[in-house]
Amino acid sequence: MGEEEGMKENLHKSSSCNGSNGTTSTDPNEYTVIKEGEAEILMHAKNEVFYNKTQVNNRDLSIAVLRTFISKSKEEHASMLAKRNKTAHKALEDVSSGRVEEEEEAKSMHDSGKLNGACEVQMDPSQNESCDILPEPVLTTESKGPEEMKTHRVLEALSASGLRALRYAREVEGIGKVVALDNDKASVEACKRNIKFNGSVAMSKVESHLADARVFMLTHPKEFDVVDLDPYGSPSVFLDSAVQSVVDGGMLMCTATDMAVLCGGNGEVCYSKYGSYPLRGKYCHEMALRILLACIESHANRYKRYIVPVLSVQMDFYVRVFVRIFSSASAMKNTPLKLSYVYQCIGCDSFHLQCLGRTVEKNNSVRYLPGFGPVVPQECSDCGKKFNMGGPIWSAPIHDQEWVASILANVKSMKDRYPAYDRISAVLTTISEELPDVPLFVSLHNLCATLKCTSPSAVMFRSAVINAGYRISGTHVNPLGLKSDASMDVIWDIMRCWVKSHPVKAQSPDQSGSVILAKEPTLQANFARAVASLSKAQAKKVARFLPNPERHWGPKLRAGRQITSKHASLLGPEAVPNSNNHEEGDEHNSKRQKTDNSNNSLS
Repeated sequence: MGEEEGMKENLHKSSSCNGSNGTTSTDPNEYTVIKEGEAEILMHAKNEVFYNKTQVNNRDLSIAVLRTFISKSKEEHASMLAKRNKTAHKALEDVSSGRVEEEEEAKSMHDSGKLNGACEVQMDPSQNESCDILPEPVLTTESKGPEEMKTHRVLEALSASGLRALRYAREVEGIGKVVALDNDKASVEACKRNIKFNGSVAMSKVESHLADARVFMLTHPKEFDVVDLDPYGSPSVFLDSAVQSVVDGGMLMCTATDMAVLCGGNGEVCYSKYGSYPLRGKYCHEMALRILLACIESHANRYKRYIVPVLSVQMDFYVRVFVRIFSSASAMKNTPLKLSYVYQCIGCDSFHLQCLGRTVEKNNSVRYLPGFGPVVPQECSDCGKKFNMGGPIWSAPIHDQEWVASILANVKSMKDRYPAYDRISAVLTTISEELPDVPLFVSLHNLCATLKCTSPSAVMFRSAVINAGYRISGTHVNPLGLKSDASMDVIWDIMRCWVKSHPVKAQSPDQSGSVILAKEPTLQANFARAVASLSKAQAKKVARFLPNPERHWGPKLRAGRQITSKHASLLGPEAVPNSNNHEEGDEHNSKRQKTDNSNNSLS
């Protein structure tokens, strides 16, 4: 009972400091204390400020990446100092060796003069002293000692309750300042209240401001080591100012929750926001990641900057990317080599990528030219149907496997400090096994649905691909997705060989599956089990895809909206006040179920 009274007393103090204008209630009974990690926040019962419990996965993953980023920054800083010292020492040695050579040369000339009978003239040493003494090179790194690395500055552009900013300040070492922004007065008041509620450490490191994030980032160019964007919806309006606010070599963390737009539900809207047209395939969630990366790269290029992705994740109901931003006008020219258009067959869902650009080397110079095309004919060579074209998307690697290994090692070593350890460790484990240089993936069940055949086991299909001389892996986006560097011709030949030993019923000759099976395979598939058909995590039976921890797991209501009976399917009947009409809730549940089923069938 003593802890509860102490909490209420702190709440009275923090509320009285922020509630003098009458806009903030000081009644402690109207607040709920929410603890996540080492941070605690006060949530008002009226849903005045947005808080999403589901995003604990997002916040934990961000903290893990941030810790690795600070560790890598220290290594890079130490390497830079070592390189600088090495250069300085080399310069000192060159100067010293030059002085020795000059002295020897002068001595030899002097001796030769004596031998030839030249007159030796004695001069006053004071007259030529300045000429004889060579200046010693000054090593700034040695005279001043090793330069200390500055603490990192983090900007949380859309802070709401400030939970993420508080967790960064309290849980990540090496952070000197966290700036939390919001353009909503209630959110800023709540953030300031939560900063005081979390004690002296939070108060010394976190500051909250009422400001438009776009204007703030534009007026603080190259000032923050880390910029975190986690909006309710699309981040597109913030990207242009965000890429300018990050220091060279800094980190941009960006979330997009408008998955219906990114996955092809509204292609024209996606193009207007992200400059890319999505396709509705089984790989649509990975394509969403690559569309977001291509959009960030486009905004960065306008300021002679470019991005290097270190981790890209599709999880729950959103995509989240972590990219480093660098400035280089020459390196920026490589952007067309990292972007591709996607051709997807409307019949068999085969897809092909066409790169935007290419390079030609001639006489030790590199020329940048348009990419060759088209990579596909007017009609699909497998089933004869037309192609849809989407993109451009980011077709370069979306992960840095060295970073992924470091992040995963950090998570495992600090298991107790991650509330969502099970989920993020499972996701990182799956990502660590992905083929980094293979864009998009095929779905085994989708292939079988096209041919109307029974499905081989994933192990058998993987073995056939490996025995044919190609690489294959899973993907964190879809448990049934398989990444491979084998072409679609090879994939369909393997499936033709499978159908020969597992016949299917006769289908209409104009169907895509019938056209594909009518052709003889040029590759004889070998389904004998390969050694590498199971990943290390699968062989050790490590969990890679975990179910949601509870029902109604997903995005919650936008701040300020009243919870009514229509939200029963989203939040659960128990969250709806005075929910007596069970029939109405059941009706909404059934509608929600139908919508989910239709979305699953589309994606």
